[in-house]
Amino acid sequence: MTKIKTFFDKATFTLTYIVYDEASGDALVIDPVLDYNPNSGKISKGSVELILSFIKESNLSLKAVLETHAHADHISGAKSLKEVTPHLKILIGERIKEVQETFKPFFNLNDLKTDGSQFDKLVKDEEEFMVGTIRVKAFNTPGHTPACLSYLIEDKLFTGDALFMPDYGTGRCDFPKGSADELYKSIKDKIYSLPNSTRIFVGHDYQPDGRDLKFESTVKEQKEKNIHIMEKTTKEFFVDFRNKRDKTLEAPRLLLPSIQVNIQAGELPKPESNGVSYLKLPIR
Repeated sequence: MTKIKTFFDKATFTLTYIVYDEASGDALVIDPVLDYNPNSGKISKGSVELILSFIKESNLSLKAVLETHAHADHISGAKSLKEVTPHLKILIGERIKEVQETFKPFFNLNDLKTDGSQFDKLVKDEEEFMVGTIRVKAFNTPGHTPACLSYLIEDKLFTGDALFMPDYGTGRCDFPKGSADELYKSIKDKIYSLPNSTRIFVGHDYQPDGRDLKFESTVKEQKEKNIHIMEKTTKEFFVDFRNKRDKTLEAPRLLLPSIQVNIQAGELPKPESNGVSYLKLPIR
């Protein structure tokens, strides 16, 4: 039976999970964060160092980073982890190629390959694979983005931004090639088809009304209490609600820096002749 260590990044409301097998010492990380201050442009590795400290203190062997999608609200810490652990594999859904194709012209990234080759493994829908001794099954759960995956490990499902805690609902669907219709199908046909006892671990918690941090629920609880999509919710109601709500939302604070880095597996731009790296910010 695997165990979970959870980290919460307050700046981006992001949950990062280490899933590990005590018997073998094998471990994987889901959705690590690289700290970035957009006001100063400063990158720091406090969140990455917390992961590495836990790995070291627990005598674990970190085998892989599993990205649920190309995040729009934080820069991935995957490459920073790989710098310290070179054998580490970075995995993401195979539809990341669609996201790369969308944002290559947006950022005018002429040298960007759109074949997903920046990642060590592109995961297919319902693919099962081993990370050391840990068995993982992946499900395509698009809607928030076309490349979203949820990862099932034993009775634990990591949903990324598809599904949040029941009192916060679901992820937004207004990013390029996002789709409320697809998200409805992902949740109802994939997530809600799992056993009611399946434990759900979310990608963010925005702590509505100032409540304490929560990140775990069950399929049963989501079906009965999710404020956006219960088991009885119709597709027409959800799509109409989600589309109207998304029109009122501001773009995520770190959208532009995050996307151009995360579609390249967390690789920061190469330093220019003055030794400084630069992110692109289009003016529209």
